[in-house]
Amino acid sequence: MTNQKLMKVREIEKSFNLRKVLTNISFEIKNGDRIGLVGYNGTGKTTLAYILSGKLSPDKGTIEKLKGLRIGYLSQSIDYEVNDFYQADSTLQGEMYHLASELGLKKANEWQEDRLQHLSGGEKLKLALSKVWASKPGLLILDEPTNHLDFKGIEWLISELKSFNSAVLIISHDRHFLDKAVSQIFEIEDGKMHFYKANYSDYQLEKKRRVESQQHQYSIQQKKKEEIELQMDLLTSWSEKAHRNSTKQDRDRGYKEYHRAKAKNRDKQIKSKMKRLQQELEKNKIEKPTDEAGVRFQFESKGKRGKRIIEAKKLTKVFGYEPLFHDSQFYISQGERIGLIGENGCGKTTFIKMIIGQEPLTSGELWKSESLKIAYLSQDVDDLSPNQTALEALGFTDRESIFRARTMFANLGMKEALITKPMGTLSLGERTRVKLVDILMGEYDVLILDEPTNHLDLPSREQLEKTLDEFTGTILTVSHDYYFLNKLCDKLLVFEDGNIKRLEIKPEEYFNKNPDTISNDNETLLIIENRIAIILGELSLIDQKHPKYQELDLEFNLLLKKKRKLIG
Repeated sequence: MTNQKLMKVREIEKSFNLRKVLTNISFEIKNGDRIGLVGYNGTGKTTLAYILSGKLSPDKGTIEKLKGLRIGYLSQSIDYEVNDFYQADSTLQGEMYHLASELGLKKANEWQEDRLQHLSGGEKLKLALSKVWASKPGLLILDEPTNHLDFKGIEWLISELKSFNSAVLIISHDRHFLDKAVSQIFEIEDGKMHFYKANYSDYQLEKKRRVESQQHQYSIQQKKKEEIELQMDLLTSWSEKAHRNSTKQDRDRGYKEYHRAKAKNRDKQIKSKMKRLQQELEKNKIEKPTDEAGVRFQFESKGKRGKRIIEAKKLTKVFGYEPLFHDSQFYISQGERIGLIGENGCGKTTFIKMIIGQEPLTSGELWKSESLKIAYLSQDVDDLSPNQTALEALGFTDRESIFRARTMFANLGMKEALITKPMGTLSLGERTRVKLVDILMGEYDVLILDEPTNHLDLPSREQLEKTLDEFTGTILTVSHDYYFLNKLCDKLLVFEDGNIKRLEIKPEEYFNKNPDTISNDNETLLIIENRIAIILGELSLIDQKHPKYQELDLEFNLLLKKKRKLIG
């Protein structure tokens, strides 16, 4: 039934260690609602999800649920137990396998124990999502559902949510996903809730207008307050003068009485003004808008742009008897921004590990420049010691490095209290920040980023995009954040059909262009680039006065024009 009230939340409060996370939170969820829950990391989004799903009790407030309401909750963590998948009600398993297949996990019901013990983060999440979806909940709560999902999985989820008949509450920092999946935004800020009838892009515009209006009203209020305080200072000065005159020894009784009465009158006026000011502030109090967190990143890099630094020839990787990719040929040059695209399990993370030397190749060649200094940000944030603090995990001992690290943590929004806590008590987003600081402290030629925006809040994602845009070194990134990938990358390594192909196009062109056209353009581009390389080699061996020089130079410029036309 449309608009049927499923849940009524009234004046919810929750504190942890004397820190109030949620303050007087009230709202309703109706059938058909599509709600995006946003806010900085640590503002209480997951805490609220736990309270709504019954995993946590509020300190104060009430929650009224429709009788018989079934809530499906997808946790943010990917540490799902495989047994959880098989311990589900047997009547649901058929639907679970069907959904898992829709998400790209073919024949999951036939997987053996060895296969189940080596699931990727995306595969674990797809199994968990299949289980939640198959339970047919009346209210679906999804905490970062697109983390570890490939683009095919994200588009499937968007499509399924459109046809889902009940209500959905989504915690996400994926802007593309929120734009497509929700029609309302609930924002938690300083423990309070703000409501917007909008998707993410429209919410940003509305919030900007709200903050500007609030800032304007706050300025008017402060000006009025200053005017009243100035009047009070003047009255106080007059009152003090009247009190002094009323006590002078050389004045007659009538003079003293006059000034005593005058002083009392001034005192009454001051009290009246003070009361009026307090009443006005209490009645129409306008809070100063919260300043946006100053998230700043800094990178240093060096190296000559355009120089080839990585080259693959007939690159092949096989696990058991199953090849991930074979006979792949491509190159990577200094200063390029390349996105790695492919379905979960196609070998993107394995390829990254091959570049950094953590995984051997099966056959072929993977050449790297010997002088490369590579920084790798993995998507696994559980490899940090849970008992070490953030500062201890970085391993710095000299005073200057520790000071720089503290400054970077502060710029990333991590307060001193957090960086001195054990890593095991930090959120996934906070642990990602620790890894980012580790990278920020070094000077690198190449940044390899495996799902870098997972667990980062929206302001941090946007600031990271701006900073990476200024980085002059090479960037290789795996990301399912469509906005992030499209803003950062202008070239692709595409993992498909058991091969790795280099494409000279942006992600949006790849997803919107005819695959046959891409393939033809790519082959033409490879031919052009190979011919350019041959011409450059010949030109380097002859003098400008050589009769063939002008001919080669003309061909070189024509090929450059064709290349620019192909890559747009």
